Amino acid sequence: MTRRVRSAGLDPQVDFEQISRMFGQYDFPWDMEQALSFALFRTYAVPSIGRLLHDTHQFTTDTQRRHDDTALILGEIVDQGMETQPGRAAIRRMNQMHGRYDITNDDMRYVLATFVVMPNRWVNRYGWRRPTPDEDLAGVNYYRRLGTLMGVRDLPEDLAGFERLLDEYEAEHFAFDPRSRAVADATLDLFVTFYPRPLAPVLRRFSIAIMDPHLRAAFGYEEPPRWFERASHGALRLRGRLVRFMPERHKPRRVRDSRRIRSYPGGFLIEDLGT
Repeated sequence: MTRRVRSAGLDPQVDFEQISRMFGQYDFPWDMEQALSFALFRTYAVPSIGRLLHDTHQFTTDTQRRHDDTALILGEIVDQGMETQPGRAAIRRMNQMHGRYDITNDDMRYVLATFVVMPNRWVNRYGWRRPTPDEDLAGVNYYRRLGTLMGVRDLPEDLAGFERLLDEYEAEHFAFDPRSRAVADATLDLFVTFYPRPLAPVLRRFSIAIMDPHLRAAFGYEEPPRWFERASHGALRLRGRLVRFMPERHKPRRVRDSRRIRSYPGGFLIEDLGT
């Protein structure tokens, strides 16, 4: 069975939001959920980011809510669109939160780069198909527009530029910091609660095993046995091959509908999300 590319025929220069929405909500919803979670996770290894998140006390004492707030704000922007009133409200709330802290433009550029690069690398490595050039371009244009609305300056113009920014920033800035490690540990502790409790120890090892070696080193995590690392990556690739033969999704998988979102059982208001 051959599954179609839903966005075929759309213009990534104009329809980048629609293409990105189809990519993330229909074709690769599970992959995008994992990839974006790990994208945000790796930013903690930059000490200026990890220390800031730790010192707010939110990411270690109320990890579930901070996870939910971040996911819901970004999810609403995707779902509603950046040029709509609800989408702009979500961006405004995000900018209000960031504006309370002294965050450098370089750190903001790097965080945005993780959202461009890591989903692309994840899907290329584990997805049921590879992204098309138009989907790659749409992703770049999506985050360039979002970055502009966030006031982030000097953004790369293409995927290769975002990859260089990410790789060079990590090579220069990744370093061990105990506060960054505490935020990473709290996030992993939350992650394993999304699955049956008996699996928690294996899932923690699995999560560490699929991290890039320089990311593990920055957090001070032990290197996994090579056989376990290969098996972990192999399991994700096998999942992608199996998904290839599954029926197409006919309803979007939206962040607000995720069972991982637990903080707002009665619903939420964008204005109430965040610190």
